[in-house]
Order: sequence, then structure tokens, then C-alpha cells
Amino acid sequence: MAMCSLQCSPRLVAAPRLGVAECKDFYRVRLVLLCGARGSAGRVHFRAKGLGERVRVEPLRRRRRVGICAQGENGGAEEEKEGVVAETTRKFSNLTEYGKGSGESEGLDRSAVAGSVSGQVEVLNGAAQSQSQEQPGEARMPAPWDVGALLAMVWDRLMRNSLVAFITSWPAWQKRRKLERLLSEADANPQDAEKQAVLLAELFKQRPQAVLERFEKTEYAVDGKAVVEYLRALVATDAIAEYIPDDSKGRSSGLSRLLQNLMQRVEGNSDKLLAPPGTTEQQPLHVVMIESKANSKSMRFVQELISTVLFMIIFSVMWVVGAAAIRKYVNGVAGVGSASGISGSNLYAPKEFNKENIPEKNVKTFNDVKGCDEAKAELEEIVEYLKNPAKFTRLGGKLPKGVLLIGPPGTGKTLLAKAIAGEAGVPFFYRAGSEFEEMFVGVGARRVRSLFHAAKKKAPCIVFIDEIDAVGGSRKQWEGHTKKTLNQLLVEMDGFDANEGIIVLAATNLPETLDPALTRPGRFDRHVVVSNPDARGRTEILNLYLQDKPLGEDVDVQVLARGTPGFSGADLANLVNMAAVKAAVDGIDKITTKQLEFAKDKLLMGTERKSMALTEESRKLTAYHESGHAVVAFNTQGANPIHKATITPRGMSLGMVTQLPDKDETSMSKRQMLARLDVCMGGRVAEEMVFGPDQVTSGARSDLQQATALARHMVTECGMSDEVGPVFVDQKLSGDFQKSIDAEVVRLLKEAYERVKKLLKMREADLHSLAKALLEHETLDAKEIKDILGPLQIVEELETSREISTVSSVRPV
Repeated sequence: MAMCSLQCSPRLVAAPRLGVAECKDFYRVRLVLLCGARGSAGRVHFRAKGLGERVRVEPLRRRRRVGICAQGENGGAEEEKEGVVAETTRKFSNLTEYGKGSGESEGLDRSAVAGSVSGQVEVLNGAAQSQSQEQPGEARMPAPWDVGALLAMVWDRLMRNSLVAFITSWPAWQKRRKLERLLSEADANPQDAEKQAVLLAELFKQRPQAVLERFEKTEYAVDGKAVVEYLRALVATDAIAEYIPDDSKGRSSGLSRLLQNLMQRVEGNSDKLLAPPGTTEQQPLHVVMIESKANSKSMRFVQELISTVLFMIIFSVMWVVGAAAIRKYVNGVAGVGSASGISGSNLYAPKEFNKENIPEKNVKTFNDVKGCDEAKAELEEIVEYLKNPAKFTRLGGKLPKGVLLIGPPGTGKTLLAKAIAGEAGVPFFYRAGSEFEEMFVGVGARRVRSLFHAAKKKAPCIVFIDEIDAVGGSRKQWEGHTKKTLNQLLVEMDGFDANEGIIVLAATNLPETLDPALTRPGRFDRHVVVSNPDARGRTEILNLYLQDKPLGEDVDVQVLARGTPGFSGADLANLVNMAAVKAAVDGIDKITTKQLEFAKDKLLMGTERKSMALTEESRKLTAYHESGHAVVAFNTQGANPIHKATITPRGMSLGMVTQLPDKDETSMSKRQMLARLDVCMGGRVAEEMVFGPDQVTSGARSDLQQATALARHMVTECGMSDEVGPVFVDQKLSGDFQKSIDAEVVRLLKEAYERVKKLLKMREADLHSLAKALLEHETLDAKEIKDILGPLQIVEELETSREISTVSSVRPV
């Protein structure tokens, strides 16, 4: 077993705690301290790394484990001894208890030790290696593999003689010079307590541990200021913990004894100070291995390198996992199951119509488009241009860049686009306006680029954008992401790069919301209006939807078409479908007029609520209310003909009278509007005549609302007031002008009220007869109402409204 001796300095007789040992090739050593004349010993286990290290022995702090630190080369051992001698005079603990915690201990005699201390270092690794001696002054070079030590050594030699070292060390040099000056003054006057206090204050700023070392040397005088610096150093270095009582060890508080010693020190009585650590069981020794500087720097470099590598690995893993989660979420939002992620083509690839991959019956042509002949003719021209461009270009004509389909909902704009896709014979790409935008900024612009990029490859072709108002609305400052998408669309349609052979077809029912830059010529050259069909168009649409359904002999399509003014193509398709469902529910094999009328009434008046229980009084009041509307409509010039009257609750109404124009008109005359006002007042006046003013109900609220809106429309927008004049009034009104408008509106309503009151008094018998019939049958059509009210109807053949006018009582349900 390789051995090396540990011999204490002769100067450490009062506090034997430092020895110097030089060993090579050892990994784990055991230090055996033999203390005292009686031969009692304490054993402390510790680990050491490296070669030629010095063992530094310090007093133990509470129950801390023995540590290992770097400490340079053998040269300068005497200076190191001087620096650590005084550290033992302030440590208080129990070596016996520490020995139990570390695995081996023997009791120490409580008496002070006089003499020398010797020790042995035994190699415990089981396979001792040969020991080689080092020359005392020989400098050891770092190993070639110790890169950190080599770099530290090179940097140290460069910094010693460089100007950079001088500049960077200037503040520290000033502090060091000041400390050297104070130290020399304090050493020259060891009994000057004031100089000692000034030195301790400066030492505390730089090295609190040195304050403890110097204060514990009894040859220097101290005063209250020095004691304060000593106490501050105890707290700063955590040495005060050694004086705190520990019940688990049976150790009492040492604070009182510490204060007593400090008082005696200030009074000049230093002979009664506590015995130095290492001489009693309460004050054991603390052994610390101090590593060399080069080894410390290299280890710190390795630790920082490992920390950096671990951080990069963790960050990379988090980045990959986060990116995978985002890709999965984006694919889920977009409805794409592939793992292509946000950069995948599936999210941005345009949809291409291929009629070869869909059933033949689902392929639409212009033969399937009815009721909009003018719009169909314009689009047929574009299809012909695509099929035979030479026919148009021989005279210098150009293919239009864009066609915008405008019209109310349900008029067939999307159906026209499907017909073009089936007729054109060129690639057809389509997108909905709402499909461009997603939660991620920039996705819309990228999808626009992808759409036109695919179209350019297959030109000539058609690009259809349905509901373009979702992406082409007027640009607003707070909608930056939408502006990017619209700007990209504008550039693709008519930008610096020409898109020859691409026709952009778009549809919207809100043309007023589109950006002006989008609707200008050069982008959308043509605006095609697709309006609601007229009577002839409705007949064509009904024949188209009824051609593959069995019909009863009583069905007259032309009569049905004339009775559905204002219906769009979608409304007529829904009407036919509801009639077919009703026929199936009734158990018949043909669609008859009864089912078609049922479907029409359901669309016009709402669903019947036969299960709703009404009192007899409520039914009677509703019957007279609706009879008032019907009698006024039947006897007023300019009023629309009555379609049906009912007191059966439908939708949100308890009853209603439905009027339908007998032909399509594009405007309303003043006489028609005044007749409309009279019909609205008929229900309220009938209630007053039959039940009295105190029994008038809230059922006339909707009638008054419609009448007031119509009267204001006549005064402010149509110029039908002699007092206000032929002006169109916007929202910016003066106070006097607003008062005159309000006065005219009230005048029109009061005049209508008086006319209706006079008429119903003349036709009071008809009012009672019709109300009685409604109470008996609940629903009456136009023929039955005419039979009850008489053969003569005072109605002039005037212009009628194209829209359906429904005057209803919306009594709360």
C-alpha cells in the first residue's frame, strides 16, 4: 500500500489543523489525524482527484460533508498555512457525531493539545500504484488532453505582460493597493484598534473570510467597530450557524459564549478565550481538499460545455414536438389527414372540376338553367370564346378577364357556374371565398397564389370564386390579414405579370360591399345581374323540377307560377320538394294541386300550429281583426288581391290575411301605397268598432309598424308629400325639417285611419259575415271570400307590387 506522511507545521501547536502531503496516482484516501498526548484519534473519510495535491484541513461547520477543492502546486505551501491558521479558532461542533455520520470516529480528549500532529494517508482503492517523487520546485505542465488547463495557462501567460491585462486590472489594482496600504499600517500598529477596524471594514468588502482569520488572531487590538465587522463576516460566510443550538446533537447554544469572548477581547482580556477548534469534542476539525487552478478552470469549462449541449438537446426536442403538434392541428382544422403540415400542398391545392369523375346526372349544362335567359346568354358567349377563340380575335377582340355574377340569394348564380364547368370543355378551378382565410396570417394570400399558379399551367381555363364578398370586401385598416389576401387577388387578376387565358368567374349577393379596385374593368370586365324570375321564368323552372315527378290532372303549372310572384328558383325547388313530401305523407302516388297549395301556404304563411289552444274570446277577436284587413283590401282601389285569410296560428302569428299581386311589377304607385296603409289600419279599426276602444289589443303592433315605415318611406324617399316636397332625405337633418317630416308621417297615418273607419262603417255587415265564416271554417281562400262579400269588388286594375305583401297580426303566443 502506498503511503505518504502528513506533518503539521511547528507553528500550529495551539491549533493543529494543517498539514501538507504530496501523493501521486491516488483516487480515494483516508486521513487519520492523531491528536493529543494521550493518543486519541479521529478518522475522517474524503475523496481526492488529480496528482500532487495538497491537503487543506479546516474546522468542520456543523455537519457538512468533507469537501474537495483545488489548490495549486507545492510551491507556496508556507503562505497557504499562514492563510488558514486562524480559521480554526471559531468553529464549534462535535467530531464524535461527525464521525458517526461519516462512518468512522474515535473520541477526542477534551483537553487542549500541546505538541505536534502527525497523520497518515492510506490508499484505499485496493490496487495501489507506485509512487513517484516530484522535485520541490518543479512546475507541472497540464496533460495534453486537458484542453481547459492548457487554454487557461496560455491565457494567463499572455495576460501577465500585456497592456490589456493592465487596463482590465486597473480597478482591482487600485483596491489591492489600498488594501496593502491598510494592511501595512495595521501590521505596523497592532495595538491601534481604530486602524484594525478600518482594515477589517475594507477586508469585508473583498474577502469576508479574511475578516474572520484576522480578527481571531489575538495579537491585534480590537474595539466595537471591529466586533461589528466580525459579526457581519460571520453572517456573510454562514459561520454563525456553528453557534446555533442543535437538539439532535445535544449541543447547546454558543452565542452567549461568543458574545462573552467578544466582550473580553474588547476589554483586552484574551487569555480566557475559548479553546481553538480541534482540541475538544465540541470543536472537531474540518478537512477540505483544494484543487489546482488549472483543474478548476478545465472542470468549469467542461461543465459549461455539458450544460450548453444539454440545453440545445432539450430545446431541439421541444422544437420538434411543438412543430409536430402545430402540423397536426393545422391538418385537423383544414380537414386534411395527411402529415404534410402547413407546408404541404394539400392545404393550398385548388379544387379542380372533373366531370369525368362524377355521375353524369350531376353534370350541369345550360339546359338545366331556367328563368335567367339574359345572364345565360352572356355566359354562353364566354364559353363559345373558349371553344373557338379565333372567331372573336380575328377582329381584335380579347377574352374578358373576369365576370361577376350579381343577384339575390337563390337565383342560380352558382348553378350558372356549374353549367359553365359542364359546357366549357376547359379546366375549371373553384374555391369558396371563405376557404382562403384561416387562423394563420398569410394563408389566404398563399392559397390565392396556389390557385392562380395551377390555373396558369392549364390555361386557357376558368377560375370560379363563390361568395367573393367573404374575401373581396372593402379594405379596412384593422383587417390586415384580409387586406393581404385581397391584394394578392388583385395582383393575380390584373398585375404586372399577365394572366392570359384565365377567366375569373365570381358570384356575390352583396356587390355594394366589394372593394372598388376589384370591380373595376380590367379585373371584372362584365357584371351579370341574375334576378328573380318572372312569371314565364317561374313556369319554366316549375316545369323543370316537375318533369320527373308524377302529377295529378288538376295541376296547372301556369296558375301556380302566377301565384308565386317574388319566388326565386331556390324557393320554387323547395316548394316542389315539400309538395312531393306531403304527397308521400298523405299516402298518394301523385302530386296534386292540394299538395302544391299546402307547400305554397307553408312558405308564405308559416307552419300551422293546430295544437295551440285558444280561448273563444281570442278566436273571435282574431277573426274580426283579420276580417277588417280582408274587407278593406277587397273594397280599396290599388290594393293587392286577397290570396287567403286564416285565424289558424301560423309561425309567430295568431292569424293573417295574405295578398298576392296578380302580375309582376317593378314599382308601386302612390295609390297602391295609400291602399297598403288602409289595409294595415283595417285590423285596428275593426277591433275598435266591435269591442270598443278599451278592448283594443296589442295584435295591431305589427300593422302599425308596417304602416309607419311605409309612410316614412313615402315622405323621405319617394317625395310623396306636398308639405315636404319631392326630396330624398338622408340622415343629416335639421331640427325643423325633421319635425315637418314627422308631422307628414303622422298626417298620412291619421288620414288612412279615418278612411278605413268610414269604409268599415259602410261595410259593417260584410265585416260580421266574414268574421262568422272565419270562426266556422278558420281558413278561407280568395273565391270563398269573394262569395261572402258579394259579387262586386271595388278594385281598379292598377300596377301591383312584385313583392308579396302579407298583413298579419302578430299577437304574442
